[in-house]
Amino acid sequence: MGLISNGTTVFDNGAMASGFSGAMTFIASATASSSSSLDFTSGISSTYKEYKFYFVDIHPASDQTFLQFQADTGTNTSYNQTVTSTYFTAYHDESDSGAALTYNTSYDLAQATDFITIADRTGTDNDQCIAGSLHVFDPASTTFVKHFLANTNCYEQSNYSSQVLVGGYFNTTTAITRFRFKMSTGNMDSGKILMFGLN
Repeated sequence: MGLISNGTTVFDNGAMASGFSGAMTFIASATASSSSSLDFTSGISSTYKEYKFYFVDIHPASDQTFLQFQADTGTNTSYNQTVTSTYFTAYHDESDSGAALTYNTSYDLAQATDFITIADRTGTDNDQCIAGSLHVFDPASTTFVKHFLANTNCYEQSNYSSQVLVGGYFNTTTAITRFRFKMSTGNMDSGKILMFGLN
């Protein structure tokens, strides 16, 4: 049995048709060691329509700090592209004394050039860190704005588990070629960021 959409075969006998399946290709990684930022300045081009960054055990050097990112074009290093974004948090306390799902306007951006917050306030205890991902769509496009989705989980400084969902777009039709990740305060003590391209 197959699946045909508008005359195009998508699935045939349980297998995805040629041209529909894709693969993730590892491109680069960066490891934090008391780092002010982790930058990805190469490997972002029209080769891939989508890019995905994975955050592995990002541990801050300062208490109550947020993971953030920004992007830039060409060989520019200002990391101040115009952004509109929205920020949601779901959290739950270890002692079961507090839990909520909130739309947090404090971390929204509306045509701003600030760094985009994509994880909640994280602590410096040895077991506190951030994990998650950032998905960027067609950053090399010279026609459309560049959409992104972030999904992170962190162990907060106040013993909360926080799930953060952030969506938005860079309001530029110029190709984006580089990304910078940093903490809102202080250095990134340890952790790794991996970058993949998606066909």
